[in-house]
Amino acid sequence: MADSDPEEEIVEKLNFKRKRVFFGSLEADENLQKDDSSPNQKLVKFGEDEEDKGEEGSEKKQVIDNQNFVEFSVDEGANNQDGSTVQTIIDEHQAELWNELEKKKKARHIAVPTEDVKVRAMLRERDEPITLFGEGPYERRERLKALLVDSGQISGVVTAAEEQEAKERAAKAASDEAGEEKQEVWYHEGTGNLRRARFFIAEYSIPRAKKRLQVARDWQEKPATVKHSERQDVHKFVHTLNNECSQIGDSRPLSYCSISPCSDYLATGSWSGLIKLWSLPKCNPVVTLAGHLGRVGAVVFSPLGCTAEGDVACLSSCDSDGVVNLWSMNSTKRVGELAGHNCRVARLGYHPSGRFIATACFDHSWRLWDLQTTSEILHQEGHSGPVYSVSFHNDGSLLATGGLDSYCRLWDLRTGRAVLFLEGHLKSVLSCDFAPDGYHLGTGSEDHSCKIWDLRQHKCIYTIPAHNNMVTFCKFAGTSTNATFITASYDNTAKVWSHRGWMPLKSLTGHDNKVMCVDCSWEKKYIVTVSYDRTFKLWTNKSIS
Repeated sequence: MADSDPEEEIVEKLNFKRKRVFFGSLEADENLQKDDSSPNQKLVKFGEDEEDKGEEGSEKKQVIDNQNFVEFSVDEGANNQDGSTVQTIIDEHQAELWNELEKKKKARHIAVPTEDVKVRAMLRERDEPITLFGEGPYERRERLKALLVDSGQISGVVTAAEEQEAKERAAKAASDEAGEEKQEVWYHEGTGNLRRARFFIAEYSIPRAKKRLQVARDWQEKPATVKHSERQDVHKFVHTLNNECSQIGDSRPLSYCSISPCSDYLATGSWSGLIKLWSLPKCNPVVTLAGHLGRVGAVVFSPLGCTAEGDVACLSSCDSDGVVNLWSMNSTKRVGELAGHNCRVARLGYHPSGRFIATACFDHSWRLWDLQTTSEILHQEGHSGPVYSVSFHNDGSLLATGGLDSYCRLWDLRTGRAVLFLEGHLKSVLSCDFAPDGYHLGTGSEDHSCKIWDLRQHKCIYTIPAHNNMVTFCKFAGTSTNATFITASYDNTAKVWSHRGWMPLKSLTGHDNKVMCVDCSWEKKYIVTVSYDRTFKLWTNKSIS
């Protein structure tokens, strides 16, 4: 049974009601009634109300104490005196209870130290025993409170209210100081190459943004029947996807795949360090590129890959040793290297112009490289953990980075500022990609889910419970008006989701182990998945025989 509050007990005592107390037995009471023959005398039981008093100046009272009866006579004056004495006793009792209640209130508002060492020190200062037999830290603290209240030495003790006020003042001062620090803008002096790159990106991205917005306006003016018909065609293509080809890609697990812009070639990277090119849709081997000693993290075609001639780099790859190689379609030897990484490079991505490459590094940073000079023009920090994924906006103005710190950041390449901080995933962000419409961003995480972010509203608008295991890769495929969202996971499947409705359209099953990556060619209607089971599969709705 829980102990009652001591203050409630005191209040209950203050509100007590006098109870009648009867002494003796019923037999004795009957005998007294029989023997009572005098009108000037009456039997009064101890504790009865004074309303039973006679109108005469004096009367005899008989007090029953068990079976012994004592008769005595008192006058009216004596009764009044006894009444005043009882009232005085009651007043004194109430005053004591009020004093005890006030002491407990004071003790409750006294902020004594919670550390037992400090409590003992304060007891020693007041010449009190630092501990009593069987006394614990809580009882010792309560005893110190009682001593402070009894001695009235609470002027030097900080009360709880004063302590709270001090904390609020300190917090306000800290916030004011932080506000002053936030107002300070700190700039790092960049190089001339970075300045020229920012101007180039701005001039490149603005016309593309205007074109994208015009396409969106034209789409809005189309009849609803036309929009519905185009969307049905996309869904029909997805529902009719079949596994048309399966090929063993390497002797070790495959980690990445990329389809060329012309949709004629497929590049795969594996943990053996080899990069292989395959023809599509026959999936025949074309060439093997050997240049990595560590596990290949990513291999990506340049947007100008199919049109590049000579020894122009049209393919880039990175590995776990921090090596980034540049490859040509006309040679099996690398044509360049982006040197300077001292740690693992997880992913890389091409700018839509094909001039720049961004690399995601495990030193909590990402870097921007200019392929014209093969030099690093920007080394940007900002994540509290390794950066695992990068993705360029289709206009070329923004860059998204996802890190193992479970956060995603958006960077404006024209100004160098971090324009948006996206938090919501519970675990590492392993992939991110911009939608063709320009204002949606998809992220895949180790927490088995994908999130869709609206860049206009600066928030997550939908969370897709995509898979039963970590989402290793996510990618948008399609046009700015009709697109799909594709995810790959460690649950051995890849899934296709509708854009803007985020409903599951197709589950691509067939791999015997984790699906590591997925890529899509919207022009040729190809989807390729690579797996830990060392195979890659081609999914299409057309027969390749």
